[in-house]
Amino acid sequence: MVRCLLVDDESPAIDLLKNHIKALNDLDVVASCYSAVEAFEVLKKEEIDLLFLDIEMPVLKGLDFLKTLQNPPKVIITTAYREYAIEGYDLDIVDYILKPISFDRFVKAVDRYYERTQVTNQSINNQKESNTFFYVNVNKKHIKIVFNDILYIESLKDYVRIHTKNQRIVVKGNIGKVEKQLPSHLFIRIHRSYIIAINKVTAYTQKDVEIEELEIPVGSSYINKISSVLKMS
Repeated sequence: MVRCLLVDDESPAIDLLKNHIKALNDLDVVASCYSAVEAFEVLKKEEIDLLFLDIEMPVLKGLDFLKTLQNPPKVIITTAYREYAIEGYDLDIVDYILKPISFDRFVKAVDRYYERTQVTNQSINNQKESNTFFYVNVNKKHIKIVFNDILYIESLKDYVRIHTKNQRIVVKGNIGKVEKQLPSHLFIRIHRSYIIAINKVTAYTQKDVEIEELEIPVGSSYINKISSVLKMS
């Protein structure tokens, strides 16, 4: 499922997007916000794949909000104004849709999202498969981490702790950035604060995963994602 965030200060605009999304089986609305400030709080707590973003909003305009994000999700602009299109594409958006948004135009924008992510994922996967390790920066020293040594990874607000067979390494950064460096066939995100090594799991339930007798919680929004990997019932 593609996890979506809708941001628009007009209720009818959000309702229309929700109706369009309901007609597609692979999109899920995680949250809808009426301001960029509210959306910022959602992005801090949730993993969002696709952001539908209005431009003209009070307090903070959509494009100004987008500029503040260090690692933004893919973005589709939804607006009644044509004049921001060039600036929007300069920010590497997926598409720029003018209101009122027809279903056909909406589907075209979503197709562009899939085209973009397919190319990106293929490139990332090719790079991951060619490596068996990566480096992390700790106190200006680059430390080699072998994928097969990792047990699990946990988020500590502005830091990430990597648990290996022999040590714990604390790195400044967020867990999302680390996740992008890991091979998807070896690791899986089971909680917004935890990534686990699939082959290190010794037991599991729908509520937690056990690695070396340590119980790691499973986030409710990740159960469907990991059920096919760990075959939960």
